[in-house]
Amino acid sequence: MDKDYIKDIEGAERRYFKSSVLIEKRTEGEADSAPVIEGYAALFNNPTELFWFREEILPGAFDNVLGNDVRCLFNHDPNQVLARSVDGQGTLELSVDSTGLKYRYTTPDRSFARDLADAIEKGDVTQSSFSFRAKKVIWTEGEQGEMDLRQIAEVDVLYDVAPVTYPAYADTSVAKRSRDAMSEEKNNENELDEFDALYMYNKNRS
Repeated sequence: MDKDYIKDIEGAERRYFKSSVLIEKRTEGEADSAPVIEGYAALFNNPTELFWFREEILPGAFDNVLGNDVRCLFNHDPNQVLARSVDGQGTLELSVDSTGLKYRYTTPDRSFARDLADAIEKGDVTQSSFSFRAKKVIWTEGEQGEMDLRQIAEVDVLYDVAPVTYPAYADTSVAKRSRDAMSEEKNNENELDEFDALYMYNKNRS
């Protein structure tokens, strides 16, 4: 399966955040138990610059997608499945708190998963990412000298969460299409407003 599977999904996007991936420390009596990994795939109210605009995820954005069929993939690779949640059940735990979208799983008995746990413990893998499709976004035009702000108010589909070696390149083509659509809608509204104003003006003169 192609590693970058989301490129064939209409409207799919990927983002990463600089929040630590943690490994739950084991006591001596638990030395042989599988380590537990957890991290935040997304952070709320954390504006991030993405080339030509800023973006932030609003609290509540993930409330309706925690029951999706979501995988936890190392480096977003569908060939390296760490855990999975379906209808809120499974080996992957997803939750939301005031900080953001949190994921947690127990390291499965797979060689790449054990290697990843070691890399996290050593501090070699420290960041997380997630793949999604937005349902509701709010665009705010930046004041003079400022970037426009894109706020993700609601996520339509959550595809995966992922510990990552390198942050994924943020493809902003989907965001650009939504921005262009908003601009076109605004222009259409302005044209309608001008027409209505002219109509009222002529009506009042008659």
